[in-house]
Amino acid sequence: MANVFAIHSVGNSIATFLRNTYPQTVAGQAMPGCGFDLVSSGELANPDNDSVRITLYLYRVTVNEHCRQQRPGAMSLEQQAPLGLDLHYLLSAWAGNARDEQLPLAWAMRQLYQYPILDASSLSPEAGWGGDEVIQIIPSELPAEDMMRIWDALEPAYRVSASYIVRLVRIDPDTLLDSRPVVATRFGHGDVDFAETAP
Repeated sequence: MANVFAIHSVGNSIATFLRNTYPQTVAGQAMPGCGFDLVSSGELANPDNDSVRITLYLYRVTVNEHCRQQRPGAMSLEQQAPLGLDLHYLLSAWAGNARDEQLPLAWAMRQLYQYPILDASSLSPEAGWGGDEVIQIIPSELPAEDMMRIWDALEPAYRVSASYIVRLVRIDPDTLLDSRPVVATRFGHGDVDFAETAP
């Protein structure tokens, strides 16, 4: 389990993994030079069209369906479950010609297919990952209509993309208190009880 830096840590770690493993040649043929960047919506809306690169864009965050079934409100603070999230990404190719667009994208998709698990040693440390923490990168079938809606909302022209879901990202609650905060007190004086509600 991790802290609130977990979401950024996951995307940054995936981009770093692809950047650090990208080869100069494949099957004896040269690969185009390529950058790998985690980008925000604003950066995606103003792309650098002169460079060959693969971008990783987080377009949606959802509560994991299995974690949603838990009822942390019924637990004590000491037992409160972490927030379990699924992260939805677009992996998009940017280049000025078909070869430079398609080769890095095909390589990145194959790389994530071959290495779909990142453990704590592969995740950036600022999130405070536990030693047994792992995340899974899963190809996702995003309907063409949903894909077009995303690109229509972002302004740049459509770029060939693949979609992925990363699960399970668990974020710990803040430091737990020994007891719940006081919201009311009761005190007695003589034969009459008085109730006072805390502000």
